[in-house]
Amino acid sequence: MEILIAVIMLGGIALLAGAVLYVCSREFAVKEDPRIAQVNALLPGANCGGCGFAGCGGMADALTKGADKGSVDGLNCPVGGGEVMSQVADLLGMAIANGEPKIAVVRCNGSCKVRPKTIDYNGLRTCAAIHACGAGETGCGYGCLGCGDCVDACQFDAIHINPETGLAEVDEEKCTACGACSKACPRGIIELRKKGPKGRRIYVSCVNKDKGAVAIKACKAACIACKKCEKECAFGAITIGNNVSYIDYSKCRLCRKCVAVCPTKAIQAVNFPAPKPETTTNVPKQETATNERKEATA
Repeated sequence: MEILIAVIMLGGIALLAGAVLYVCSREFAVKEDPRIAQVNALLPGANCGGCGFAGCGGMADALTKGADKGSVDGLNCPVGGGEVMSQVADLLGMAIANGEPKIAVVRCNGSCKVRPKTIDYNGLRTCAAIHACGAGETGCGYGCLGCGDCVDACQFDAIHINPETGLAEVDEEKCTACGACSKACPRGIIELRKKGPKGRRIYVSCVNKDKGAVAIKACKAACIACKKCEKECAFGAITIGNNVSYIDYSKCRLCRKCVAVCPTKAIQAVNFPAPKPETTTNVPKQETATNERKEATA
């Protein structure tokens, strides 16, 4: 009899607790907008953080809340690009301005030929570790260290270390401009820049802030802040700061005049057609002299 009473009491307590939990779950339930899950399903699911959020779920939540407020300015999925953002816009019933496509750019041209080693480093072979120790194996404390921290950070296999130059190189076809490589570089030499029409872009491939004489001693391809490019640019796209030149891609008109005047070839022009060979109508001197002799003897 006592056992039966105990079972009944425990059963009653369980039923009462279940009822309380049910009421609480209904009263205090957090209702999620069903559109968040729908937007999240449209996003690539890379969770790369290139949008500025920890993952695609955070981006979906921000897009949905922004749509309710009538603006999603500044929100863009670099991996999905315009196609995905257009689908999101259709789902949320609003227009989303597609930003100009960008690409990661390695702003260092200090290959092994122009930036020789000065010491041998025998420690942990990561860019972060070598940077923490100082300049690294060369005299330049700003250039690419070539250990591949950026390679490990990229989820899209879009960046690799060139074994001949020792520099990081970006695969344009695979790069999504997520920014993971830029965040992983301890020296901040990887920048997201406008991809440009037909993939054409111009940038200063150097971030060395040392004075010209010091910079050129460490690397023959370093920017020496001579200001020739700044004076040549008619659009105000080039500025000199901290002993290094910088090109504002929003002002650059891709005229390439700065490339021609740079004495160290620190300014890179990418994906431009090869210059046409110069044609001349002048007759060679030897041929002219031969014709003159023929005319004299005639």
